[in-house]
Amino acid sequence: MTFEFFLPSAGTVKNIQLRLTDQQQNKTFSFRTFLIISEEDWDTGKQRPKNIYLKKYKKLNTKLDMIKKELAEYVCKMRMEKKLLVQRAMSREIKDICSGKKNILPEQSLLHYMKWYIEVKQDLICHSTFKRYMVFFHLLERFEGYICKKLYIGEINSDFIKDFMVFGKEEEYSENTIYRTIHFVKTILNFAERKGIRTCVRELEIRRERQKKEVVTLTENEISTIQQTEVPKELQAAKDWLLISCYTGQRFSDFMKFDFQNLQYIGEKKCLPFIQQKTKKDILLPLHPNVLNKVKRNGNNFPRLMDIQHYNNEIKEIAKLANLNESVKARKRLGFRTKEVEAEKWEILSSHIGRRSFATNFYGKIPTPLLIEAIGHSTEQMFLRYINPVDKDRILSLSNYFDRMYEERVAV
Repeated sequence: MTFEFFLPSAGTVKNIQLRLTDQQQNKTFSFRTFLIISEEDWDTGKQRPKNIYLKKYKKLNTKLDMIKKELAEYVCKMRMEKKLLVQRAMSREIKDICSGKKNILPEQSLLHYMKWYIEVKQDLICHSTFKRYMVFFHLLERFEGYICKKLYIGEINSDFIKDFMVFGKEEEYSENTIYRTIHFVKTILNFAERKGIRTCVRELEIRRERQKKEVVTLTENEISTIQQTEVPKELQAAKDWLLISCYTGQRFSDFMKFDFQNLQYIGEKKCLPFIQQKTKKDILLPLHPNVLNKVKRNGNNFPRLMDIQHYNNEIKEIAKLANLNESVKARKRLGFRTKEVEAEKWEILSSHIGRRSFATNFYGKIPTPLLIEAIGHSTEQMFLRYINPVDKDRILSLSNYFDRMYEERVAV
């Protein structure tokens, strides 16, 4: 059985049409859906909207996937009952899907248990984790459309893993996204087991790929260069925030809410209390002298507030003015996917650069437990992901030790 979505030749805005071919009965059926799209937004090769992440086309693509799954299930049912396919019945299915009447998940389906699990956990997890779970959910929706089949909890086995990995690579998802989704599916199977449903979870062997992630950071010398770089007045706030982030190690969502009016003294040390938005952790952060200097320069206050898009754009401009032109490898969003690219350092900067730089520059100089407490990570393993393993200053320091020891030995 094959599905072919296509647009008619006439008109600018067109109804998507479907050609279903059943090789077993040697029959072809044609349907006109109620789904509309312009020709310029249609991907003929993939038979779907070009941008499936645009809100309206995400919904449209979900309906196209549902049509394939429902009709495939209907055809299989007719085959089992040795009945002929009825065009009118299939047209009714398509109409119900397009109108939004048919969106109930079967009780034993994988998506049903995923939705159930997410609803159970929603009040216990932070918003970013909830969003990540929903990414996994929608990814499995698209996978079902790819294989033209609904996945049921008892059918998830090693074949599912193989097929999902093929799908992930064809769609150019990163290995990290593919494996994290598979591990989430395993979590769902364990959840179903606790509900008394037998699954193949114990038979699954899932290895987690070690991700070679390039961590881009600013060295202390680069931070000093930025400090000394003159920038236009309109970039000054972004420059101050960038430097503040490099000496506080906090996320954009947290440092942009810093309020100097909340300052507390521990002994004679100035500290800033706040609650991390992502983790809900209470942090009492001693302020680095460089941060205090920035606050003083801004009239005993933090710089003006910025949105993340303008901040990301402006710190790139600042780094370009500071001649941070070193060639680096990093993952960068190109179109709908992130890919590894080689680019000049200033092009790669984003709001997280300060957090990673803080972790890297102070690692080995300040006791790790104190750094973990300041940055707000739960474990040392998580903290170490932020560390750039190629610290040139430490490498040069080690090399200097080698040279000194060698010269001392030769002198003897």
